[in-house]
Amino acid sequence: MAERSRRLASGLPVASPPIGSDFSLNGVGAMPEVWRPASVLIPLIKRETGITVLLTQRTEDMPSHAGQIAFPGGRRQVEDIDATATALRETEEEVGLTRDFIDVVGTIDLYRTGTGYQITPIVGIVTPGFTMRADPREVADVFEVPLDHFLDERNHRIDSRVWQGRERRYYAMPYGERYIWGATAGMLKNLHFILTTSA
Repeated sequence: MAERSRRLASGLPVASPPIGSDFSLNGVGAMPEVWRPASVLIPLIKRETGITVLLTQRTEDMPSHAGQIAFPGGRRQVEDIDATATALRETEEEVGLTRDFIDVVGTIDLYRTGTGYQITPIVGIVTPGFTMRADPREVADVFEVPLDHFLDERNHRIDSRVWQGRERRYYAMPYGERYIWGATAGMLKNLHFILTTSA
């Protein structure tokens, strides 16, 4: 993954992941004219029983993606020197996971959302021992899912729903009662591709 991140940063060719945006499964549609930069952290926690992925459930009163399952992250701010700084700052603000517990591996491919965000996913290996402190204004819950769940293609599916008068298709990777879908599932689909395919 680190080599892929280096190649992406250098503009060198890499194998294309299966999905690059919310539009990938829905053909050509009206896209935003301006993309707002954002970053998320994909936190991979080294547990004794295996690697887990830390995810959040957003509160129901958020202005966008309310109630959805997401990675910690958000919009880039002027004080952020790069996409990694955004992801680390937002992660600490949202769930209390500080950067001294995170070993950043690198970035994976950009992901564009139907709400106009261009997201840079940052992969980080997390050492246990941190104290979880969810921001109640943004985060309703924090939980972990075994990475193996997302690496098993039997858990990948394409669902659909009607949105703004059109049927929209999207990836979903439910885990028990957790419905993981949309941009989060799309980025996990890309992570699966990267971890199971050579650059």
